[in-house]
Amino acid sequence: MSVAAAQGGVQVPVVPAQVKSVGTGFELDGVVQPVKQSTISAQASGRIATLLVKAGDKVRAGQVLATIDDREAQTGVQSSQAQVAQAQAGLHNAQANFDRTRDLRAKGFVSAAALDTAEAQLKGALAGRDQAGAGARQSALAQGFTRVTAPFEGWVLQTHAEAGDLAVPGKPLLTLYAPLPMRVVVQVPVSRSGAARAAGAVELLLQDGVGAGQWQRPVSISTVPTADPVSQTIEWRLELSAEAAKTLLPGQQVRVRFAGGQADRMLVPSTAVLRRGELTAVYVVSGTGFVLKAVRLGADHGAEGVEVVAGLTAGDRVALEPVKAGLAGAQAVAPSAVTK
Repeated sequence: MSVAAAQGGVQVPVVPAQVKSVGTGFELDGVVQPVKQSTISAQASGRIATLLVKAGDKVRAGQVLATIDDREAQTGVQSSQAQVAQAQAGLHNAQANFDRTRDLRAKGFVSAAALDTAEAQLKGALAGRDQAGAGARQSALAQGFTRVTAPFEGWVLQTHAEAGDLAVPGKPLLTLYAPLPMRVVVQVPVSRSGAARAAGAVELLLQDGVGAGQWQRPVSISTVPTADPVSQTIEWRLELSAEAAKTLLPGQQVRVRFAGGQADRMLVPSTAVLRRGELTAVYVVSGTGFVLKAVRLGADHGAEGVEVVAGLTAGDRVALEPVKAGLAGAQAVAPSAVTK
């Protein structure tokens, strides 16, 4: 047992702030977006009879998402079916009249003009049947539009309507997205676009769910060839690998680093930083205890640590557990000397 433990003090592991050679550049915040995302709208007018999904539901391609009152569409189908039957009857009558007129013409009982008239009536009946058939197919298609289906397999991101609302063509009903592939979209200021294009590497800080993170490179990079006229930024799209996308959600913020060359920077472990509102500070060993020092942080280099731009000098020993370091009687020990 250590002396500190024997005396009843709180043991706090400390490490020295070190100057290391790290990649330079600048960092920006990006947002995770699904590559495949669709806003589903109705193609038919009417009251929404049922909305069968809600935000967060998983859907398969072709699954019915909502139904629209189809009584008007059913009336159209019935009317078109009646027109088809009427056209079929007219065609049957015209065909029989043509056959009789042709036989009579062969025997010389009617003129050629009568046969021409019968043939014209038959062709008109054939055209009427085709027109009625097209109308029936159009009515059936319109009735199909009263069933809103999923265009691809994915998840419901948001619903924009409820059962009983009036659906009209073009009015959004819900938004779907596919979980893969994913990308990170970052808005780069025009003033930094040159530095971004000259960067040796573009990296993403992906969190592992326990506070730590790892810098990874995107699978591919593309840019929108226009600048936003209001924000004066250029959109960069960073495609993620399937493995990286599994741990991310649409709308989540991701740190993006445009890395340049190498430079010496003072680093401390990210766990040593104490954040309280706008304050960022570390506990530094002073005599037999600790003193709290405000620091200004720079870029986060993941496992290597976070840059300290101001507030520390090389060799300062900082507490790895700042909460314990603030307790009365806290004493500094090497990380390997901490008793369990």
